[in-house]
Amino acid sequence: MSIPVRPGAARPAAASAGPDPLAPLLDLPGVRDAAEAARSGIDRLLAHRLMRNRSAEVSSESALRGARASAALDGVDVPLADLRAGSVDDPVVQGSLRVSVGLGSMVDTWAKAPGQVLARLHVLAAADVADRADLGRPGPHAGPRLNGLFQVVTGTSTVPAVLVAGLVHGELAALAPFGTADGVVARAAGRLTTIGRGLDPKAVSVPEVGFAELGVDAYRERLAGYAAGGPEGVAAWLVHCCRATELGAREGLAIAEAILRG
Repeated sequence: MSIPVRPGAARPAAASAGPDPLAPLLDLPGVRDAAEAARSGIDRLLAHRLMRNRSAEVSSESALRGARASAALDGVDVPLADLRAGSVDDPVVQGSLRVSVGLGSMVDTWAKAPGQVLARLHVLAAADVADRADLGRPGPHAGPRLNGLFQVVTGTSTVPAVLVAGLVHGELAALAPFGTADGVVARAAGRLTTIGRGLDPKAVSVPEVGFAELGVDAYRERLAGYAAGGPEGVAAWLVHCCRATELGAREGLAIAEAILRG
C-alpha cells in the first residue's frame, strides 16, 4: 500500500488545507468498529485504580512482556521467566529488549523527527545482527516511501490513533527499510505512535502480546495482505491491529491485577 499523502514533502500540510488524507481508512470494512473496541479496551485499562500512582510498575512489566512477544513474532520465543532472570542472550531478544527499554525517551522526538528515531531504533534492535556500518541506515529503496510515512507521523489526523499506529507499523514492516530487525522496529514505531498520540500515554498496554496471541501465521498473513495494497488487505490488517491493541489492553489489566495481589 502507498501512504495516502503526497510523498517527498518535508512537512505535512496544515490541517485546514484540505480533507484529512487518512479519513478514508474509517470507511474500510470493519475498521471503524474495531477502532472503537480498541479504544474502549484501553480506556478500561487506564481507568484501573493502579494507574493513579503506580502506573510506572505496569509500564515496566509491559515493556518486558512486549519485548518478549516482539521477539516471538520474529521467531524467537523464550520463556518470560528466563527473560526476567536475565538468562537469555539471543541477539533478537536482546535487541527487542533494548528497544523496549529505550522507547520512553523517544516519544517526543518521534512526532518531530521520526527519521532520527527510526535510525536509533534500528541501532538498538540490530546491534548484534547487522554490520556496524549498516546500523541506522535505510536502504536506497526506502527513500520516497519513508518520506510519505514521516509526513503521516509528524502530521495531524482526525482518525483514531490505533489506525495511525497500524499504518505506521504496516508500512515499516512491508517496506523493511533496513533489511534487518525491521519487524522489531516496526512494532516499536507503532507503539510510539499510540503513546505519543494519547491512546496509551502511560505505556501500560502490551500490543505486542496481542499480536502474538492472535498468532504468528495470522500476523504474517495480514501483513502480506496489507503489502499487496488492496482495500480488503488494508482493512484486514487494520482490524487485526485493533484487535491486537484490545488484547494488549487486557494484558495490561492482568499485569495491574497481578501487581495489586503482590
